[in-house]
Amino acid sequence: MKTVQMKGEVIPNDYSDVYDWLNCQYFSPQSVTDALTEANGEDVSLEINSPGGYIDAGSEIYTELMEYPGKINAQIVGYACSAASWIALAADHVVMSPTAQMMIHRASGGAIGNSADMKSEYNALDQMDKSFVDLYAKRTGKSPEDIYQMMTDVTWMNAKTAVENGFADEVMFENKEPALVNADGSLSVQPEMINKIKNLLHRNIEANKKTDDVSKPIENKKKQPKKSKKNDLALLLWS
Repeated sequence: MKTVQMKGEVIPNDYSDVYDWLNCQYFSPQSVTDALTEANGEDVSLEINSPGGYIDAGSEIYTELMEYPGKINAQIVGYACSAASWIALAADHVVMSPTAQMMIHRASGGAIGNSADMKSEYNALDQMDKSFVDLYAKRTGKSPEDIYQMMTDVTWMNAKTAVENGFADEVMFENKEPALVNADGSLSVQPEMINKIKNLLHRNIEANKKTDDVSKPIENKKKQPKKSKKNDLALLLWS
């Protein structure tokens, strides 16, 4: 059985160069595609420790997992928060370490513009919430109303609670004592930083390519005489 690593943040494919440059953990639709292609229909195990990330990337990964012909087992070894929670639920069987955590919440975003723009953003977030409610309700057997309230409350679940609520099937190492964990679940690279970092990264790459440029000799500049301490003191007293 092939293990597919899902560690770090869920990001779009075109953010991978920035995350590589920053040495941040991530997984993307392309990285999952590559892993599943290599698995070639054999059973796979997802090893998940993710605070979540971008909805569009998470949706693409969820869809790809649902279409995979082989059996998929998910092992939540750290976090399965936000987008990572419904990626985990694409598996046929979900187990959680006793120290692991799952978190579900409502979609969030922002908009700038007039009232029509605000209304459009509200509609987009509302439609996302309804999609996640349907997904969670179908998997857990809970009512849509209960799921929506859990999302509104930003619900954190340990392994035992996740099993009780139908989000996981089994607790790993049930006979062993769990350890304590701590997390904030925040993204290390905020969206507004991505384009700035990408521009800087690619400027550096282009600069490194220009190795055949001939540097002009630097003209020697006449050294300016240093001001005496006496003159400096005079200026200070008269300023």
